[in-house]
Amino acid sequence: MSEPHFRRATAADLEAIVALLADDVLGASRENASPAVGQCYRAAFAEIDADPNQFLCVVEHAQRIVGTLQLTFIPGLSRSGTKRGQIEAVRIARDRRGGKLGEAMLAWAISECRAHGCSLVQLTTDKARPDAHRFYDRLGFEPTHIGYKLNI
Repeated sequence: MSEPHFRRATAADLEAIVALLADDVLGASRENASPAVGQCYRAAFAEIDADPNQFLCVVEHAQRIVGTLQLTFIPGLSRSGTKRGQIEAVRIARDRRGGKLGEAMLAWAISECRAHGCSLVQLTTDKARPDAHRFYDRLGFEPTHIGYKLNI
């Protein structure tokens, strides 16, 4: 069986990416996965794609997009000028969950962060995702901070 292929997303991938984002309990209430991808998604994609510190990844297997995540490379002054890699919006196709694809995706993301000079990788996950918490714990991530959000 062939291995999954990791690559930078293109505008042609938007429908599949949005479908992955919408295919869980939380995403179903905040994403619009209608076949006609909305202008809001196209505009966000264009901004992400134009930013050299962003990498929107899709994972292909058997000519199908089965996963996605977004990497942000964040230069900073704290920790003696440490560059951070931020992992966001990790999603795996429902029929591929539990098959080690998530581990492969995170290993790929961490490798990309190293290649971009990051010495710290961070992510957030919703409190309502206990399965994700166990997954990240198992991979060696530590819940060292409390995150806050403010909808504006």
